[in-house]
Amino acid sequence: MLARSHLGIVKPGFLLVHPEFPSGPALEWSFHTQRKYDKRTCFWTRFRCYVRERNYRSGSADSAVSRRESIKIGKSQVGSSSLYSRPSLLQMKNERMENRARVYEFLRGIGIVPDELDGLELPVTVEVMKERVDFLHKLGLTIEDVNNYPLVLGCSVKKNMIPVLDYLGKLGVRKSTFVSFLRRYPQVLHASVVVDLAPVVKYLQGMDIKPNDIPRVLERYPEVLGFKLEGTMSTSVAYLVGIGVARREIGGVLTGYPEILGMRVGRVIKPFVEYLEGLGLPRLAVARLIERGPHILGFELEDRVKPNVESLLEFHVRRALLPSVVAQYPEIIGIEDLDAKLQNQRDLLSSIAELNYEDFGRAIERMPQVVSLNNNPVVKHVDFLKNYCGFSPQQVREMVVQCPQLLALNIDIMKMSFDFFQQDMNRPLDDLVAFPAFFTYGLESTIKPRHKMVARKGLKCSLSWLLNCSDDKFRERMDYEGIDLEEMEPVPSFDVETLMEPRTDDQSGSDYEEDSEDDEVM
Repeated sequence: MLARSHLGIVKPGFLLVHPEFPSGPALEWSFHTQRKYDKRTCFWTRFRCYVRERNYRSGSADSAVSRRESIKIGKSQVGSSSLYSRPSLLQMKNERMENRARVYEFLRGIGIVPDELDGLELPVTVEVMKERVDFLHKLGLTIEDVNNYPLVLGCSVKKNMIPVLDYLGKLGVRKSTFVSFLRRYPQVLHASVVVDLAPVVKYLQGMDIKPNDIPRVLERYPEVLGFKLEGTMSTSVAYLVGIGVARREIGGVLTGYPEILGMRVGRVIKPFVEYLEGLGLPRLAVARLIERGPHILGFELEDRVKPNVESLLEFHVRRALLPSVVAQYPEIIGIEDLDAKLQNQRDLLSSIAELNYEDFGRAIERMPQVVSLNNNPVVKHVDFLKNYCGFSPQQVREMVVQCPQLLALNIDIMKMSFDFFQQDMNRPLDDLVAFPAFFTYGLESTIKPRHKMVARKGLKCSLSWLLNCSDDKFRERMDYEGIDLEEMEPVPSFDVETLMEPRTDDQSGSDYEEDSEDDEVM
């Protein structure tokens, strides 16, 4: 059999036209055969199966030729009948570059430097970018704020900014603080509420921070939202518990100074604690100071604490009394320009109360807050002692050195106490010079009731014996037949041991070692 296939219209022995072919140029085959009709009929049947089912099962040379031609023609038809053509990768890249160039031009036009935005996914249109910039402006952020952290422009208004701000608002973060919040921690706009923010809030609640205090903690230290739960936060809390901070106080400590959650134990907290221990403060006393004023952990050890301690020594505070000074007024080791303040107060007291250098050191030991007193109140109190009470400059000097609290008391209350001392108690001024702490006791609650009891028994006693004891101790004294001078207590002074009261909670430091055994600082 001789079989040929070709395009176009020829004079066929048989003309075969498939009725279901798509519209377009007609596809025809012409077969010239010299075989008998019955064989042609057989061949014709096989060919119809091939066209209808498009099956290449035939293994004859005729079928192979037809198959190649069919595939070739099919490809040509698909190409010619395509409704659109896809852009090339190069075209798509060029289009993206053009869109980004327009966005950059817009940003430069409003004063934003887009240099750091290369590689960041940005809106493809200027309109969407303008929407983001306008939203940030409505929050209160300025162009300068955006330039400080231009990556914020990569945040979608609907997908990122609004969900995060809504969540913070539901927690209780005040809208009036959003500007300062975002200026300190703009990265929060990139966060996922469910994955990033909610777990941190749950952790803070687990640290016994009250729900009402959570928003205040976030407002004060928004960076906490970016910390990992198993990282710095957990180790800093564990270390504080380990040195003796009561577990029940952790919530208050973190509320008062949430910056602790971002402090490295080995670099910040532990060196600070060990330095205070080196000054003579027991570790448990340091823990109590942290409970009362956790902000002291924020004092820079090398730049502030150590230089301030050296300044105290230079101004004649005795090294052995440094623990007492720090325990009474921990802020003194964190005061900026402490040396200048000490110099100013010493010069002032030297001029109005005739204190010498050693006297000033003793006054600081007994009341380190003297360094923070304003000049005018100090002058008024010294004038009161001299002019109203009638003490001599030398007497004023002795009284201030023994009881520097005289420089900070309410003058009106001091007047009432002094009038009672003169008119009802009828004592000489020397008694006050010997015990100037008289002015620190309550007139109605302590001085008057005890004076009446002593007067009723006809006893003669010093002001120290009368006042410098507890109420229970005083009642015991009233049962005595006479006054035992050996029971007279010394002039009150601060005792570091008062910081180390026995703990009532049943927690122990062993839990810390178990929880933080992987901490490099332990």
